[in-house]
Amino acid sequence: MPKPKASPQSLDLSDPQYYFNRELSWIEFNRRVLNEALDDRTPLLERLKFLAIFTSNLDEFFMVRVAGLQEQVAAGVAKRTPDGRSPQQQLDEIAERLRPIVAEQHQHFVQVLRSRLAQDGIYVLDYVDLNQEQRTYLHEYFESEIFPVLTPLAVDPGHPFPHISNLSLNLAVVIQDPENNEEHFARVKVPKVLKRFLPLPLDSFDPTALHADWATEALRTDGDPTTPVSAVVPLEQVIAHNLEALFPGMNILEYHPFRVTRNADIAVAEDEADDLLLAIEQELRKRRLGGSVVRLEVLDSMPSAIRDRLVAEMELSPNGVYILDGLLGLGDLMSFMALPLPHLKDEPWPSVIPRRIQRLSENLDGDDDPDDFFAEIRKQDLLLHHPYESFSGTVQRFITEAAHDPNVLAIKMTLYRTSGDSPIVEALIDAAANGKQVAVLVELKARFDEENNINWARTLEKSGVHVVYGLVGLKTHTKTILVVRREADGIRRYVHIGTGNYNPKTAKLYTDLGLISARPDLGADLTDLFNYLTGYSRQRSYRKLLVAPVNMRDRMVALIERETERCRQGHHGRIVAKMNSLVDQKIICALYGASQVGVQIDLIVRGICCLRPGLPGISDNIRVLSIVGRLLEHSRIFYFQNGGEDEVYIGSADWMPRNLVRRVEAVVPIEEEGLKQDVQEILGVMLADNRHGWELQPDGHYVQRHPEANARPHSSQQVLAAMARQGVEQG
Repeated sequence: MPKPKASPQSLDLSDPQYYFNRELSWIEFNRRVLNEALDDRTPLLERLKFLAIFTSNLDEFFMVRVAGLQEQVAAGVAKRTPDGRSPQQQLDEIAERLRPIVAEQHQHFVQVLRSRLAQDGIYVLDYVDLNQEQRTYLHEYFESEIFPVLTPLAVDPGHPFPHISNLSLNLAVVIQDPENNEEHFARVKVPKVLKRFLPLPLDSFDPTALHADWATEALRTDGDPTTPVSAVVPLEQVIAHNLEALFPGMNILEYHPFRVTRNADIAVAEDEADDLLLAIEQELRKRRLGGSVVRLEVLDSMPSAIRDRLVAEMELSPNGVYILDGLLGLGDLMSFMALPLPHLKDEPWPSVIPRRIQRLSENLDGDDDPDDFFAEIRKQDLLLHHPYESFSGTVQRFITEAAHDPNVLAIKMTLYRTSGDSPIVEALIDAAANGKQVAVLVELKARFDEENNINWARTLEKSGVHVVYGLVGLKTHTKTILVVRREADGIRRYVHIGTGNYNPKTAKLYTDLGLISARPDLGADLTDLFNYLTGYSRQRSYRKLLVAPVNMRDRMVALIERETERCRQGHHGRIVAKMNSLVDQKIICALYGASQVGVQIDLIVRGICCLRPGLPGISDNIRVLSIVGRLLEHSRIFYFQNGGEDEVYIGSADWMPRNLVRRVEAVVPIEEEGLKQDVQEILGVMLADNRHGWELQPDGHYVQRHPEANARPHSSQQVLAAMARQGVEQG
């Protein structure tokens, strides 16, 4: 019998050396996103997409995380994070870490991608590059389409400095009155309602006439330029070169673009709000105006005097000023994905419908037996992997079938995020119209989806759906559906429990898992969970589900400690866990303890990871892998070897305090052996990724994996997409 291993040494949870900073770890994640734009292996328009995602990620980071740190500093909060940093230290290090990364992003667009785009006939032009015919065209376009929308705002003793709205692009304009030579300052907002990049008629465009460095590099070796397929000019430059129309009789001395980011987090005192929906609406109106300014982005051509004036007027810390090159607001580059140039994009991966469901009729309103779908689920649980397997053909169908099946009595579900034209919501409305009991928990506090959810809540209520808004102090983040159906042998409950939102659009972009089942214990657990959400309940135990904030953290720690104990007794211990973020100290400490006795631990953590792997004697049996590819890794999977009696769970929760303590979450065990093997195979494919995989080092940096010499790249997402197709073809 193997010799038992020593107990893990005692860990001091307060010791900062065991933790990475949450904010700095997030910056490292966004650096990996940027790398997809820098990587020549990424198709050209997809590289623009990743530049845009990098920008939008940063916008939210400043609006929420940086804004929160600034509020702590202003309030005199001195409490340090587990890694030992004060709020001010975090702000300083964020600025220090971000500046070179953001500079690299802008320089790459200006110095590399702009030329590469031109090589494929896509020209992003500066106004100064244009010939007279093109300038005349844009001047006429300005007068008819842009000028009526603009509102110049003067700044003088009679006109205070205007409110600069959140994420707005603006022009700081200096004008001179020719009658007295006095200089004045004005602000012109670049309207978001207009296209950011204005197209030029291609028949007026001659690429050989361009003299910019990037354009010269774009010429082919034989001097023959690519036939233009698109030529655009940034909107702010068109406005800037037509400012005389806004300030007639004045001399335009200079103009400089700038962009502002404000605090946009929402704080609602739920216990003091008589109507949560109205309280959220009031906070949304405040968000549109924005809170304090947290970031100012300017071009390096802006004189320091104007920059200093903006900083002073907005009461901004110098840490919040970012001086950039080229264009501001690169998030608008996402619009180039609309170009009909498939050879510059990723090859499509069509979703497939599992063979079990494919065999069923797609006609929901015909004469086919409506029991077909439910009968198939009664035979065996259905495990789904999106977007490789179709969301609309499975989960959406599940809800639609239930809405129209005369034997269905009730539908209950949680709705955290969904699309603006959601067929899921339409199915729920149909269900209510068909006389079924329909209850939906709409999470009004889903960040940046609050307004959309308010609109859906009102629509559902008007349609006769029972709408509730969850529990005070908790976000309802769990992804669950409960269908109650009358059958020949009595009432039966069907469930869907997943890792992703009920959003058909993001279901094509995010990787997620879901389980559809008719298991009585899961139906009973979801019944208890919905009673907890919609009524009064102190339910503390569930048959199968791990539920936060009730028992999930304790159960997860217990599962880790079970592997620890088995390993301590001389047996093999193994844990594999996949999630978005890992922050929770109690779970990190349990993982350290497991590592110390020899449990082999692989963590697939897409974003933030506060655990430090590879520390001698502490975490040298822990490996952390991050996968950042064309799809957003969103599924959460937890595997415990359990002495050969493998346990596998999927669900909505990351290992973060907010998920385990401040949200309602549900994690479900996968119990059918074949499905457990399927999930383990998914984990194995991901752990072998040498194309989009990054390994976290003990110092906090990530090192990208590369195929060994003469080896083929192994992209886990590509492999899983191929496996889904093969499963249908061979099934």
